[in-house]
Amino acid sequence: MVDLIKMKAIIWDEASQGTKFEYLDIPAELVDSANEWREKLVETAAEASEELMEKYLESGELSEEEIHQAIRTRTIACEIQPMLCGTAFKNKGVQRMLDAVIDYLPSPADIPPVTGEDDEGNPITRKADDKEKFSALAFKLMTDPFVGQLTFVRVYSGVLASGDTVYNPIKGKKERIGRILQMHANNRAEIKEVLAGDIAAVVGLKDVTTGETLCDVDSHIMLERMVFPEPVISQAVEPKTKADQERMGMALSRLAAEDPSFRVRSDEESGQTIISGMGELHLEILVDRMKREFNVEANVGKPQVAYRETIRKVCEEVEGKFVKQSGGRGQYGHVVLKLEPLPPGGAGYEFVDAIKGGVVPREYIPAVDKGIQETLSAGVVAGYPVVDVKVTLFFGSYHDVDSNENAFRMAASMAFKEGMRKAQAVLLEPMMAVEVETPEDYAGTVMGDLSSRRGMVQGMDDMVGGGKVIKAEVPLAEMFGYATNLRSLTQGRATYTMEFKQYAEAPKNVAEEVISARSK
Repeated sequence: MVDLIKMKAIIWDEASQGTKFEYLDIPAELVDSANEWREKLVETAAEASEELMEKYLESGELSEEEIHQAIRTRTIACEIQPMLCGTAFKNKGVQRMLDAVIDYLPSPADIPPVTGEDDEGNPITRKADDKEKFSALAFKLMTDPFVGQLTFVRVYSGVLASGDTVYNPIKGKKERIGRILQMHANNRAEIKEVLAGDIAAVVGLKDVTTGETLCDVDSHIMLERMVFPEPVISQAVEPKTKADQERMGMALSRLAAEDPSFRVRSDEESGQTIISGMGELHLEILVDRMKREFNVEANVGKPQVAYRETIRKVCEEVEGKFVKQSGGRGQYGHVVLKLEPLPPGGAGYEFVDAIKGGVVPREYIPAVDKGIQETLSAGVVAGYPVVDVKVTLFFGSYHDVDSNENAFRMAASMAFKEGMRKAQAVLLEPMMAVEVETPEDYAGTVMGDLSSRRGMVQGMDDMVGGGKVIKAEVPLAEMFGYATNLRSLTQGRATYTMEFKQYAEAPKNVAEEVISARSK
């Protein structure tokens, strides 16, 4: 590799796996190419200021320090993006990349003060200064076999010292800071305090999860929260042996604490443990981590898509009446509901109390809401969770003796299910935003394959240095095994990324297949 600023070749030591390296003269066959790109680099750096441009035009050269400063100035101004090459697999180029982070990217002092909200929701700011009140963000949780749970924090303002008490405004709880560790790759050093702008790992925090704020006990601030998407894919997982069973529960709970987009639940009907995440690869990595880090061998079932259900029409009036007489005190609950579809991507569920004249007593209204919410977990189409629906309770009746909360809960559940049938309930499937980077020769083949997977190709852009970027929206159900298929279509030369975009109504034939598979 050639360093164009020093104009030296960098040779990494294979025996130390890239830990050691040395600067040597550039090989003769690379000198011309290096000179050509060095000239382009210096010319770009000179555009940082008029003084540098004048010096470059007069002498045709800039010093190493001037080039560094110019690249930093233009990078912080978002005018250029420095490019470095290397290979993480062979540990080559890692040192230069880390040096470039320090040399060119903005330090905490170079960026505007962080903004947040106080307890009343008013915007406030904190400067990256040790003298400011303390504020920090917990951005990562990690389980360490020697010290237990580590919470990685980025201090935005003030100083965090070992033994301090801090406040978590999201949970409304105080936490005491135990040991503070400075992490350096696989080494760690215990330190007494962390200053503004620094990152460290804290031992001893009990109730902090990823994305939460820690702040001064007497000066509260809530920094911008991380928003984690709902999982779109699920699969069953079971331990291979009895010995693995206990360890698997502990491993899954720790992995779920570290990664908020990963969920674990038990299926009440089958008794299976279901893990859910953002894609096939996500779940594959977590199962592999269970094996490597927790020594748990597990069998994994076929991935299942997280479908949803909603309604398409308004159901103006639907009645639910629960009456039970079995000797002694009976049960009576009667509600009349209105169901309306909500815009996708909103609150998901909205309950409106429009009772007038006390036809349903106040104390039973929460039971009606609860009954509907319990029913949302299993819709009438194929038993999937219901989203984007507004329910208005506007009429009903009660019995002085026989009415109770349970009766109104059951009546609301019955009315909601019947209302869904009348309001044209449909099945929704997760749609993924897919980007494929491919050589131009294979662009047509890739687009054809995406279309065959019910994908909607939304555009194709040129890549810097050749090749095409194809953007498409594809149902998740059609993307299983896509990585292998894409490699075979393009001789291993194309890559892709995929992220959840939205839920969309599934075509009739797809919905029928899902309903049929679900009913077996």
